[in-house]
Amino acid sequence: MIEIPAGLPADLTPFAWLLGVWEGSGVIDYTAGEHRFSGEFGQRVSFSHDGGAFLNYSADAWTGEGDARTALVSEIGYWRLSRAQTDAEAGPGLLPARTAGAARTPEDVETLRTPEGGFDIEVSLVHSDGITELYLGRIQGPRIDIATDAVVRPAGAKAYTAASRMYGLVEGHLLWAWDIAALGGELASHASARLAKVQ
Repeated sequence: MIEIPAGLPADLTPFAWLLGVWEGSGVIDYTAGEHRFSGEFGQRVSFSHDGGAFLNYSADAWTGEGDARTALVSEIGYWRLSRAQTDAEAGPGLLPARTAGAARTPEDVETLRTPEGGFDIEVSLVHSDGITELYLGRIQGPRIDIATDAVVRPAGAKAYTAASRMYGLVEGHLLWAWDIAALGGELASHASARLAKVQ
């Protein structure tokens, strides 16, 4: 059963099952050209909120243990329901809200439900190597499917053009799979992991 924490903003109710810190391990298996990347990694993922209509996200992955631990990539970002911003919300930039407005309600969120029973979502991520991704997709119960709408790379970054991710809650564990198109390769399976809630 998924518990909804007291005081959770209405827009985050569909994401309630993600809240917390998750840790575990996964596998990498990706081929680009003549090179095959494979191996195991550890990961720690955090989903939190600070009262806004979005989830704060951070993730760190590594190979090895203890003093032999080598960082892979870190990500930070924001997860939110897809909806039009109103004049009662701040932004863009540091612009304050233009009008006062009541807090959004569960009824407001219900108007966003898709005919299939889920909610459209947006996920903005920045990687420690400078790559930025905008994902669009859907959350439906304890399952999320997202795919990149845009990938922005610094001039010196390695080739990376598209990705899709799937997250699901299975027997109390967060399972995810990540497909990428990188280093000249087509979109293909890249990594997956199984994480347990630690907080």
